[in-house]
Amino acid sequence: MFIEDDELRSLYETASTEHLQKLEAGLLALERDPENREPLTELLREAHSLKGDSRMLGVKDVESLIHQMEHLLQRVQQGEQPMDEALSDRLYQGLDAIKHIVQEAVTGQPSGIDAFRALAQLMGANPAQPPANAPPKQAPSPESAAPERSPAPLPPSPQPETPAYHIETIRVATDHLDHLITQTGELTVTKVQTAHIANEVAKLLAVWEDWKLKGEAQQLPLMEQLDQRLMALKGATQDNATRLEAIAADIEDQVRTLRLLPLSNVFQVLPRLVRDLAKEQGKLVELVITGEDTTADKRILEEIRDPLIHLIRNAIDHGIETPEVRQQQRKPPTATIWLTGSKTTHNVIITVRDDGRGLDSQKIRQTVLLRGLCTEEEVAGMTEQQLQNLIFLPGLSTRDIITDLSGRGVGLDVVKTNVAKLKGSIQVSSQLGQGTEFRLQLGTTLATANVLLVEVRGVPHALPLEAVETSRWIEPSEQLQIDGTAAIVVNGEPVSVAHLSDLLVFAHPQRQKSALTLSESALPCVLLRVGEERFGVFVDALLDIQDVVLKPQSQLLQKVNTVAGATILGTGEVCMILHPPDLLRELQQGRGTAESGSVAGKAAPLTPPVKPVILLTEDSITIRTQEKRILEGAGYEVVTAVDGLDGWHKLQTRRFDAVISDVQMPNLDGLSLTQRIRDRPEYNELPIILVTSLSSEDDRRRGAEAGADAYITKGTFNQAVLLEALERLI
Repeated sequence: MFIEDDELRSLYETASTEHLQKLEAGLLALERDPENREPLTELLREAHSLKGDSRMLGVKDVESLIHQMEHLLQRVQQGEQPMDEALSDRLYQGLDAIKHIVQEAVTGQPSGIDAFRALAQLMGANPAQPPANAPPKQAPSPESAAPERSPAPLPPSPQPETPAYHIETIRVATDHLDHLITQTGELTVTKVQTAHIANEVAKLLAVWEDWKLKGEAQQLPLMEQLDQRLMALKGATQDNATRLEAIAADIEDQVRTLRLLPLSNVFQVLPRLVRDLAKEQGKLVELVITGEDTTADKRILEEIRDPLIHLIRNAIDHGIETPEVRQQQRKPPTATIWLTGSKTTHNVIITVRDDGRGLDSQKIRQTVLLRGLCTEEEVAGMTEQQLQNLIFLPGLSTRDIITDLSGRGVGLDVVKTNVAKLKGSIQVSSQLGQGTEFRLQLGTTLATANVLLVEVRGVPHALPLEAVETSRWIEPSEQLQIDGTAAIVVNGEPVSVAHLSDLLVFAHPQRQKSALTLSESALPCVLLRVGEERFGVFVDALLDIQDVVLKPQSQLLQKVNTVAGATILGTGEVCMILHPPDLLRELQQGRGTAESGSVAGKAAPLTPPVKPVILLTEDSITIRTQEKRILEGAGYEVVTAVDGLDGWHKLQTRRFDAVISDVQMPNLDGLSLTQRIRDRPEYNELPIILVTSLSSEDDRRRGAEAGADAYITKGTFNQAVLLEALERLI
């Protein structure tokens, strides 16, 4: 159903979102400590409120489902029902169904939820599968259905694509609004005074015209009038300019404050995520959140949600060991993930830390060399910190098999790219066997930036002030070469330096790579810090420190990696705001502009690209047709096989770029097909992706042992996961 009334629909969306968030948080608290009955009171209150709202607006399916949840929670409260794992799962599934039905009520988009089956599942029943062409049933009242004994889990309902995360409403304290209204009144007063000045200017022009028509003897008194009026206008204009500057600055601060929201808006979705993922992998994980009251710009919260979710998934899939392995290593069986938010003068800091297995630097080194991402010379000269940061390179994964859990269509390189779009940086530090920490440093706002303006080849450029450590003049005698790289000594430590113009990918698009050269005269040098790394850039001149307004980045510059944004200076000049992490990478890789890309881009190929060919092995005609359409829509040529044996025969008829296979099939199953393929040396490098409903950690392990490169489960199937896995493997 869809709520027709615009106002009621908006109110229901806001209220139901809050109720559902509190219900989920309460269930997590109750599950962690079933003996503590305090969360039950809050849970029942929120359930009752949501039920009443849904009844009033005619959202009957939500009313029925939440009524059954309320009934189950009352049984727990009265000691008639234990809060065990089975009940927790049913309550969470019911809550998920309610979320989708609420979304349908406020957007009109079909939820894909069969409310009748959702209610039966919540009650612990196992209803017969309805015919494929049967219309969705409305959930009956809970009193009209009786649960069966020994319920079996129901197949998951089809889930809609997850929409982009947007914060639609912001709660504003009334004193903020009162202050803005007061300042609006001040603007009105200033507007009236400005109009009065315009009238005075008109009178002044009239006197001036009269002066030009008079004789010399009559001009003297008019000159006195002109002098008086000009002085008065000068004073009034200065007063108004001062007033407008103060009002504008105050309104800017107030409006920026209105957009600041606590990190809890994002953090609150993560406890449930950790709970579900840990259970799916048979691991014990506790999430500890601190600093959730730290505030950041609304858009930062919207954009950072997916990277944080991926880092949590990555920690559980890659970093956290099983309880048995942890006990063998003399660790507590329950792992811990710490999620922390904090704030400095210019930045919001978010850290994600776990006490898992940590990063294996030796394995990272082997992987980057095997895949040709770095040369042996480059790897040999890297510090431990630089080596660990290689995990952000596109296409790098030290895991033996890609899974839908940690992949989800997003790699760590994409996480770093998303963070960079927010004027931020991400650093990783790890100790083998002890754990890993990701540190995200983000600006507090995306509307303005405090920058150091510098001049490079006659053009102003801006460096974010939060990355600037200091600036100083460097004499030629202070410059030296270390292993072919220019450097200076700061507080007894060598710091790599480069001319900023050499690092800008858009400065010299036609210039070939060349070694850095030492300066022949003193130059101003700006020392920058990115995470734990320090480096310096020579510029032609230091201009000013300013607060600038960021302008939307044009499509032309979005792929130029040394640019974070642009602004317009008071002179009217367009000024590029540079991205220090990219500048550091350019310096470390010793690249000029020709290799890093340029605005001009690359020439288009003269011949059309050949489509990669995929062998799709799936015994279900419905799933086979759906996956074939997805792959062909993404530009692949697809050859289908009806089972593993058919796939094996077709594999030998032509060259394929990848194999996608189900696991449970007649004649030859997917695991046996994978093993048979790997037994043939000519197929050693052929990527194999298993897409199956088997989702346990043991199933994933068997897939990896058979030789699969990726393992994707149908229960959480998202086409972006499959296409991302293909892109990474082919």
